[in-house]
Amino acid sequence: MLKVVAIDGPSGAGKSTVARALATRLGWSYIDTGAMYRSVGLKADRLGVALDDDQALAGLCADTRIDLVPDPSGGVQVLLDGEDVSAAIREHRVSDLASRVSARRPVRDAMGRYQRQLGERRPAVLEGRDVGTVVFPDAAVKIFLTATAEERARRRTAELNRRGQPAAAAAVLADICARDRQDSTREHAPLRRADDAVAVDTTGLDIDGVVQRLIEIVENVVGRAKNG
Repeated sequence: MLKVVAIDGPSGAGKSTVARALATRLGWSYIDTGAMYRSVGLKADRLGVALDDDQALAGLCADTRIDLVPDPSGGVQVLLDGEDVSAAIREHRVSDLASRVSARRPVRDAMGRYQRQLGERRPAVLEGRDVGTVVFPDAAVKIFLTATAEERARRRTAELNRRGQPAAAAAVLADICARDRQDSTREHAPLRRADDAVAVDTTGLDIDGVVQRLIEIVENVVGRAKNG
């Protein structure tokens, strides 16, 4: 039985928006793994925990509760130890914090365990950097979303402006390229396309078009399973 759709890809490829919409279409849960790493990064920053101190980060993760609460719009409310940090974790500076803590083995191990627990409870769409390669390597449906760095920077700049966080497009592009390097070269669970993942380039496509493409991929896998 198909229970997990794993969506990976670089920052700004549209994973969160597409995953939410796909989960709604399927009637499944949506699990934003990136929100978990952002929450850990935010908490570490608030507490003054060094982002390369594995022992301290392991203790922080063990003493942290992250709840993803579905909201009526199809998104999720992110609660960090009971506090709603849905807006705080989307601040531009938190992107770098998330990228840095996600490179640490204790953090990836702790968040990976939690993600597997959530995905095993009910059918879910998960998106992140290593969902299809590490967290759910046996997922029947794996998608690798991508887009040009320029397109991803344009989207991110527009998103920040909508949230009242003005940002220069050139600076956002530089940050995205830096995060791509960090995510793809980190020692633990680097960003890469799983061998059996379907690549979908979202450059120039609207959300509905991307979601429809993913629905077709899911239906094709379900059809093969029924006929197999």
